[in-house]
Amino acid sequence: MTQQSPQPTVLVVGLGGTIAMTPTTKEGGARPTLGPQDLLAAVPQLAATGITVKTQSFSNKPGASLTLEDIEELASRLWAMDSEGSIDGIVVTQGTDTLEETAYLLSLLYEARAPLVVTGAMRAPFLAGADGPANLLAAITVAASPQARGLGVLVVFNDQVFEAARVRKAHSTSTNAFIAPDTGPLGTVAEGRLRLLATPAHKPLPMAAALTHPARVGLYPASLGDDGALLEPLLDQVDGMVIAAFGVGHVPDTWVPILHKAAQRIPIVFASRTGGGTTLTHTYAFDGSEKTLLSSGLIGAGHLDPYKARHLLTVLLRSGADLAKICATFAPAGTTPEGRG
Repeated sequence: MTQQSPQPTVLVVGLGGTIAMTPTTKEGGARPTLGPQDLLAAVPQLAATGITVKTQSFSNKPGASLTLEDIEELASRLWAMDSEGSIDGIVVTQGTDTLEETAYLLSLLYEARAPLVVTGAMRAPFLAGADGPANLLAAITVAASPQARGLGVLVVFNDQVFEAARVRKAHSTSTNAFIAPDTGPLGTVAEGRLRLLATPAHKPLPMAAALTHPARVGLYPASLGDDGALLEPLLDQVDGMVIAAFGVGHVPDTWVPILHKAAQRIPIVFASRTGGGTTLTHTYAFDGSEKTLLSSGLIGAGHLDPYKARHLLTVLLRSGADLAKICATFAPAGTTPEGRG
């Protein structure tokens, strides 16, 4: 095992987002313009940490404009850089709109020696109380810590450390926007060091196969009064579907024949739209219940929320996984034993 260097080296990679934004109009509208070197200039406390920081610009986009292809390329580039052995940790800065999704997708695509930490900001650098510098300092601290090794991809925000599979953005403007409803944070950053309180229950195994198969995966939310008329034609246009179901995995009864028919052709996963808790397997048995969906050929997502379930299904399909492999992967990923019924 490679020894941690006395003075660790952390690579900061900038993707854009609020943390890198400056005003571009008289009315104050902001766009990402700053690079990672600019972000570091706002963190003078870094000099006292003894951490050597390198930088690399990858893109300068708002989080909403990042693509799956962007993150696949980023993971590949970071994996290659880590193999050179010159860095001890990596920090990715990006927009918070998609930060929870990017972190989980990276956890499916990146496995290397160096810990990978994702962070950003809720307030742009030109606003009072900008949180970017503090988040960046905490993220670099965690990325350089030997304790972070082996924990998978982490999110660091507001001095809290989250597992990529559990973190959720739960507020549109607060600097305390990120939570983990089921587990809480894995740890905190205090007095300049990582204080680890827990470890992840399940660490995703990065996909070994190349993502060469085209795949389009949809996400459709259940809502009161939806009879499924809009869902049915959408199912004909995708290679896989995630249903953001009510509660523990329920949909309107009119959806059952539609989903049963489509599940004979494509993999369909159901996740809870609540953002916390798990899908169940056999507590309810009415038409549209989780038991009905499983017996109709759908796959339960367990504790994975709909957004993360979509990324897992997408990566599996793009790697060429068959239905058996998809079912086998979703069970431990959601930390539940359910399969197809």
